[in-house]
Amino acid sequence: MGPILFGVFILLLVIGVPVAFAIATAAGVTVFVGLGPAKMLILIQRMFEACNSFSLIAVPFFILAGDLLSKGKISKLLVEFCESLLGVIRGGLSVVSVLAGMFFAAISGSGAATTAAVGGTLVPELKRRGYPEDSAAALIAAAGTIGVVIPPSVPMVLYAVIAEESVNRLFKAGFIPGILMGAALIAIALVQAYRKHYPKGTGFSLKNVGRSFVKAIPGILMPLIILGGIFSGYFTPSEAAAVAVVYAVLVSAFVYRDLTWKGLFEIMKGSARTSAVIMIIIACSGPFGWALANWKIPEAIATAVLSISQNKYVIMLLISVIILIAGVFMETSSAIIILTPVFLPLVRALGVSTLHFGILFVVGIAIGMITPPVAINLFVATGITGLPIERISKSVVPYLIGLVIVFLMIVFVPLMAPGLL
Repeated sequence: MGPILFGVFILLLVIGVPVAFAIATAAGVTVFVGLGPAKMLILIQRMFEACNSFSLIAVPFFILAGDLLSKGKISKLLVEFCESLLGVIRGGLSVVSVLAGMFFAAISGSGAATTAAVGGTLVPELKRRGYPEDSAAALIAAAGTIGVVIPPSVPMVLYAVIAEESVNRLFKAGFIPGILMGAALIAIALVQAYRKHYPKGTGFSLKNVGRSFVKAIPGILMPLIILGGIFSGYFTPSEAAAVAVVYAVLVSAFVYRDLTWKGLFEIMKGSARTSAVIMIIIACSGPFGWALANWKIPEAIATAVLSISQNKYVIMLLISVIILIAGVFMETSSAIIILTPVFLPLVRALGVSTLHFGILFVVGIAIGMITPPVAINLFVATGITGLPIERISKSVVPYLIGLVIVFLMIVFVPLMAPGLL
C-alpha cells in the first residue's frame, strides 16, 4: 500500500492539487484499494479525530495575536528601542533587524508574521539610510525564520500533537537554537556591514534609550506574560495563546489606540483564512496518518533505512537532508504534518529523543522559509519592497549558509538545546 499512498500523493502534487486535498485523496484511494468501499467511513472519522485536540486551540490564537501585533505600533516601538541601544555601531540597524525579529518571534509564533512586522517597519528605514534594499530584505526574511523556533511556535504545537510530545518541553528547548540562529545572522550581517561600509546610526543617548524603553514596555511585557505564564504553570500553551490575543487587543485599542473595529475585523478575517488552511491540512492528515499506521509503512521505511547503515550519524544526516529538501518544496505546517509520522519510528529506533527530533525538524523546515520556490518569508519581503524575488534570493545566500551550519550543529550536538538529553 505504501507505493499507492505516496505515488498518488506525489502525482497529485505534481499536477497542482493543493496539499490538503492531495493528502486526503491519496489516503482515500489507498483505503479504497486496500480495504474496499465499505471502509471509506474511516476517512471522515479520522478527519474529525485529527482536529479533536485541545492543544490545537493554540494555533488560531497565536496566528491572530501575531497578526494583531504585526499591523500595530508595537512592532515599530520595539524596533525603535533596539535601535536606541545598538544603532551607534556600523551596520547597527542590521543587528537591530535580527534582534527585533528574535523579540517578535517570542510574541507571534509565525515566520511570515515576524517578517511582515519587522520588514514593514525597518526596510524603508534601512533603504533611507543607504543600506542595499535587497540585502536588507534578505536579512529580515532570514530573521523571520526564527519566528517559529523561539517559543511560542505554531509548528512546535503541531509537532507536539502528532508526536504526543510536551508543548512546554518543546518551547523550553527552542530558546538556545533560536538564539544561535540569531547570533549567526548577526555575525554575517556585521561582516557584510564592514566589508560594504554600511553607515552608522544615531549616537547613543541614555535619554533616548529611556524614552524608547518606556514606549515599548507594553510590547516587552507580552512575551514575559505569555512564556512566564506557561513555564510557571499558571496556564497551558493553549490558554496562553488566548491570553496573547486579549492582551494584544487591549494594548492596541487602549494603550496605543491604533486599532479600530474595522481594522480588528479585517485582521480577524486574515487570521481566520490562515488558520482555516492549517486546520484543513491537519484534518486531511488524519486519514493519511491512519493509512501509514494501518499498513505499518513508517516501520517499513525505518527497516529499509537501517538496512543501509547502522551508523546513527549517517542516518541523521540523511534525515536532515530530507528535511531541508522538504522545506524547499513544502509549506512548514504541511511538511511537519506529513513527515512526522514517517520519521518518528526511525528516530526512535536510533535512540534519538522525540524532543530533539522535534527541535531539529522545526529548525530545518524553518530554513525552507527562505529557500525558493515556496520561501514564504521571501514572498513577504517581496511584497514589502516590491523587489523581484530573484534579487532577494541572491542576497539571502550568506544567511542561508549560516542557518544551515546552525541546523547541523543542532542535529549532531543535542546540548545546543537544554533538555534534549
